[in-house]
Amino acid sequence: MEKEFPIKQIIDGNGNLIDSTFGSEITEELLKELYTKMLRARTLDRKSANLQRQGRIGTYAPFEGQEAAQVGSASALEKGDWMFPTYRDHAATLTFGHSLSTILLYWKGRVEGCVPPEGKNIFPPAVPIATQLPHATGAALAEKRKGSDRVSIAYFGDGATSEGDFHEGLNFASVFKAPVVFFNQNNGYAISVPIEKQMNSKTIAQKSVSYDIDGVRVDGNDVFAVYFETKKAIEKARKGEGPTLIEAVTWRYGAHTTADDPTKYRDQELSAEKRKLTDPLLRIERYMEKQGVWEEGWKAQVQKQCEEEIEKAVVEMEAYPEADVNDIFDHVFEEPTWTIKQQKEAFLSMKRGETV
Repeated sequence: MEKEFPIKQIIDGNGNLIDSTFGSEITEELLKELYTKMLRARTLDRKSANLQRQGRIGTYAPFEGQEAAQVGSASALEKGDWMFPTYRDHAATLTFGHSLSTILLYWKGRVEGCVPPEGKNIFPPAVPIATQLPHATGAALAEKRKGSDRVSIAYFGDGATSEGDFHEGLNFASVFKAPVVFFNQNNGYAISVPIEKQMNSKTIAQKSVSYDIDGVRVDGNDVFAVYFETKKAIEKARKGEGPTLIEAVTWRYGAHTTADDPTKYRDQELSAEKRKLTDPLLRIERYMEKQGVWEEGWKAQVQKQCEEEIEKAVVEMEAYPEADVNDIFDHVFEEPTWTIKQQKEAFLSMKRGETV
């Protein structure tokens, strides 16, 4: 099936333009815009991992290596569209307009971290695997019924395609031609399980055949391949021509989360070797050098701006008012059940030092 679903690539690992279809659209302005967004995301990612190690936020899910997949796809969306991310897609949510301090609040375990800025249709990050796919289909169907041209995009990993929610989401979207893009980031591992031990399918994209929808496979570390293919899928959905399944083949350089050790299940030398040709930022740097538009001074300036912006967000996150413990219990049901009341009283009793 790899032949039926070849990996689409526009710029290779050495920074060469190997598909000129969109050559005229890759302007210096677009290059710098996407590079800046990816650098901003990477700076946030590294800062967040450091904050976790310092005990200033909770367990964190890094994404270094997946910046092109997330930034490229999110950049193809328009205002008013819907985004359904997982816990690892904060590069995508950041690109789509989420605030830095809110993202950090999420990793600090605050409920406020799930609230998007006014006017941004970003769902809270889905921690259960694949549950957001039917939600994305439902939101897309609602927009279709309202007669709007808004679309949904749902993010998920390769492991999610083994879950029932993946198939339910795609089936409903296919039957009702929902304007939704299913965006898979296939990094070859579902936590510690390599893809060849999880499924017999050679690709994720081929799963689209079962639902008679379009399936596309792209180099997930090539931000332009991701951007233009996602844009095509979104435009198709916007015109009422149904959903698309995109498989972005990528590679994450770090752990699944800061709570696990990837050396136990993945060859780290292979990962380091892959970085030489797959790093999405390095690829764009090489391309820009070949085009004669790369300036180290410009990168240093952008890096400085990103660091200052993120440091400011950290200050805002840490200055946030203490959490109200009642929030854990008071928003589960409209009227709390006896079990919730009992749990709340037990917790408050412990806080008062009456019980242990």
